[in-house]
Amino acid sequence: MVDCRLVFFGLLIIAAPALAANGIDVKRGEDALVFGNCVPSLVVENKSAETVNYLQVELVLALTDGQQRSVELQSSYRDGVLYPIAPGAQGTLKQHLDTSRAIGVPCGEVKARKVGRILCEAAGGKACTSQVSVQP
Repeated sequence: MVDCRLVFFGLLIIAAPALAANGIDVKRGEDALVFGNCVPSLVVENKSAETVNYLQVELVLALTDGQQRSVELQSSYRDGVLYPIAPGAQGTLKQHLDTSRAIGVPCGEVKARKVGRILCEAAGGKACTSQVSVQP
């Protein structure tokens, strides 16, 4: 006779990766130096079953001189053409320097990053139902 606890534990081990695979994972991308200013980016991996029409993550950057700067990284222009991130696809969140202010320092002067606001929209402008996890 098979022990029920053993069967449950086996099912838990098999199901755990599937549960972890759901959601929208955002990780630090490559930093760029544009005209002496650090321009961070984030890479999105959509592991959910829904298409992300728009994603915006606010990064709060702590500088070496003690000041803070906030930067909004976006999957597309807010009122422009959308670049949807389909299930199983990847995308990049970028700072649009033509509509936002540069942080004013090179990347070496950024000592810490933390996440501020997150805005995720699916089809029809509705909020995403999947969890968004960000590792800045």
